[in-house]
Amino acid sequence: MSEIRVGSAPDSWGVWFCTDPHQLPYTRFLDEVAAAGYHWIELGPFGYLPTDAPRLRDELAARDLRVSAGTVFEQLHRPDSWDAVWRQVSDVAALTAAVGGSNIVVIPEMWRDPVTGAVLEDPVLDAGQWQKKTADVSRLGRAIFETYGIRLQYHPHADSHVGAAPDVYRFLESTDPEFVHLCLDTGHISYCGGDSVEIIEKHPDRIGYLHLKQIDPVVLAKVEAENLPFGEAVKLGVMIEPPHGVPDFGAVLAAVDRLDVDVFAIVEQDLYPCVPEVPLPIAQRTRKFLASCGIQTVRF
Repeated sequence: MSEIRVGSAPDSWGVWFCTDPHQLPYTRFLDEVAAAGYHWIELGPFGYLPTDAPRLRDELAARDLRVSAGTVFEQLHRPDSWDAVWRQVSDVAALTAAVGGSNIVVIPEMWRDPVTGAVLEDPVLDAGQWQKKTADVSRLGRAIFETYGIRLQYHPHADSHVGAAPDVYRFLESTDPEFVHLCLDTGHISYCGGDSVEIIEKHPDRIGYLHLKQIDPVVLAKVEAENLPFGEAVKLGVMIEPPHGVPDFGAVLAAVDRLDVDVFAIVEQDLYPCVPEVPLPIAQRTRKFLASCGIQTVRF
């Protein structure tokens, strides 16, 4: 029988950076994610949780927590980018594998600054840049698996070159299905106008990982009308507590359930920045809601 293993992540506690005075200490995140009833977490930004593997294993074991994945960003469409990306990936993949994680979530860098909205590069890749990105992501997936035994899960993202559904489909068709799998982030797909269930049904063999989040359509309409950057959208509350947004988690989980696969579904609600008292009650309510969706393969 398949399993949809639900967990959470530092992102749902307002953590975007390895160090930041607006973020709560990692010990409080670990205490609260365990108190909310989750057993699986992501590492979050490298350096937020301890990077010494024995120390991190002890912290996790003390709270009955396990790691599903680490997370990195890539800009492989740029010239001479491989070495910098591989150095970052190597650090994260090594720690992930050392603490028992089986995935690394790879996210495309954004083409504009998420806070200021400054355009950093052309939002559309030319044919050569696209070919380089997809070829090097395939190479990256193979290298990660052969070196660390973990799998690359590619995460489409708002304000990036792989976000809208046509780009997601083009990306999947241009990368190696053996070594590049899709981290389907339901919030980012909706943010970019896509349909998560449609993607699952069109490419069932590529679904390797899930990020569960919802967006507020009213806030998104304002974001689109004013051409706001992603960071500003998050401050306005574009990512909303389920079940108050879209997409319908029941429909998404049912579509994944039909695939008969084992997959992680990590709850994320972008909350940066937020006051420390906000995340835990949301996490508790979200877990309760997901348990009520009626999908028998969901496990916490």
